[in-house]
Amino acid sequence: MDLARITRQTINLSREVGAYIKQEAKGFNFNRVEEKGLNDLVSYVDKTAEVRIVEGLRDILPDAGFITEEGTAGHSREEYRWIVDPLDGTTNFTHGLPIYATSIALMQDDELVVGVVYEINKDEMFSAFKGNGALLNGESINVSGRSQLSESLLATGFPYYNFDKIPQYLKILNEFMQSTHGLRRMGSAAVDLAYVACGRFEGFFEFNLNAWDVAAGCLIVKEAGGKVTDFNRGENYIFDREIIAAGKVLEEMQGIISKYWN
Repeated sequence: MDLARITRQTINLSREVGAYIKQEAKGFNFNRVEEKGLNDLVSYVDKTAEVRIVEGLRDILPDAGFITEEGTAGHSREEYRWIVDPLDGTTNFTHGLPIYATSIALMQDDELVVGVVYEINKDEMFSAFKGNGALLNGESINVSGRSQLSESLLATGFPYYNFDKIPQYLKILNEFMQSTHGLRRMGSAAVDLAYVACGRFEGFFEFNLNAWDVAAGCLIVKEAGGKVTDFNRGENYIFDREIIAAGKVLEEMQGIISKYWN
């Protein structure tokens, strides 16, 4: 499997679809937004972008299956599976806020082997394939070298449904607010992870996420020298809906989260 070729082609496809999304953003009308569920928005832009991505990925790797947010290709269980979020940060997009991205990962069995996150407005292409390091617009990137939470800026997200664990989460936020340079809520998990990979954030944590939100970013973080776990220090961060990603402050973050979460 030529992962370098697949990554290059995926980058080109991400740029093409990103150009479409950026063009549609100029005249987007919020009246064309639909609700898939409570606070879970989708638009024709998400759906069209996903169709274009799926068609392009089928050309790149015809025998691969898919896990997609909008269900364009259904969910399948081949050896190779693409995990696709055509527009991570839909709420930002529909409200005219500038942070959103395409996120495309390739998984072989249960291992991530390619990850591409394209932050559209800043024209920043984050990419990685297994064993080759992580890149931003073709230049090597690494996670932050800061080793103390007291020196760190963290990213997180706020749940927009399934509010049962809000009390525990607020306790975690309270401790992090007092022990770091601050918390940021960007509105796109894919971008949060990409920013951890290039050292803008020291760490990221969130729950209630889906595989398509995090898969590509997780590989990019790991190839940039970071680590990724679930809230219980386990390895099921792609499908278990809990994630911590960081460089040297990972253990401190795990300690605070596990103190309240369990």
